[in-house]
Amino acid sequence: MKPRIPLVHSQVYHLYNYGINRMNIFYEARNYPYFLRLLRRHTSPIADLLAYCLLPNHFHLLVRIKEWQELPQEIQTGKIKLHHPFSHCFNAYSKSINNAYNRSGKLLNENVKRQLVDTEEYLKRALYYIHANPQKHGLVRDFREYQYSSYQLFESGDGTWLDRESVISLLGSREAFLQYHADYHSFLEEMNEE
Repeated sequence: MKPRIPLVHSQVYHLYNYGINRMNIFYEARNYPYFLRLLRRHTSPIADLLAYCLLPNHFHLLVRIKEWQELPQEIQTGKIKLHHPFSHCFNAYSKSINNAYNRSGKLLNENVKRQLVDTEEYLKRALYYIHANPQKHGLVRDFREYQYSSYQLFESGDGTWLDRESVISLLGSREAFLQYHADYHSFLEEMNEE
């Protein structure tokens, strides 16, 4: 078994997890914004959310851990670990779902998967992968139509707590962000046809 990738300040990570036995973790429309509210409440002191996609039985998050000097004192002193706010968020969500739907037991797999996003190219591919996930799983014909991902927040420019500006600056502009998604999507579709 590979050791878990540690969370480190100033780094970007792709985090993802599934429901136990791939069972649904989002039961109805109101669960999606509730999950995002919990995520913001628990993790915004330590991380910036760059992108997300919430699917019925799993989620994908692209996060950047804040600079060392921006982290809360409890983390700097080692009183709590960097992963604890994420654990608290996912546990709070699980408890809420259990209460609301009269269920018991675990909702999510115990260990959230982590991938260190350590290059600009990997970051671009991770953005596309996260946003295109609903189409990959057959939930929509075109990933750009899926309402529970951050793609539409980039497309619309509507107000958000997402750190959209960092992502847009990486690609140069909002138009470049949208074009990258369109070009990479076309490239992958052509590859699948061969």
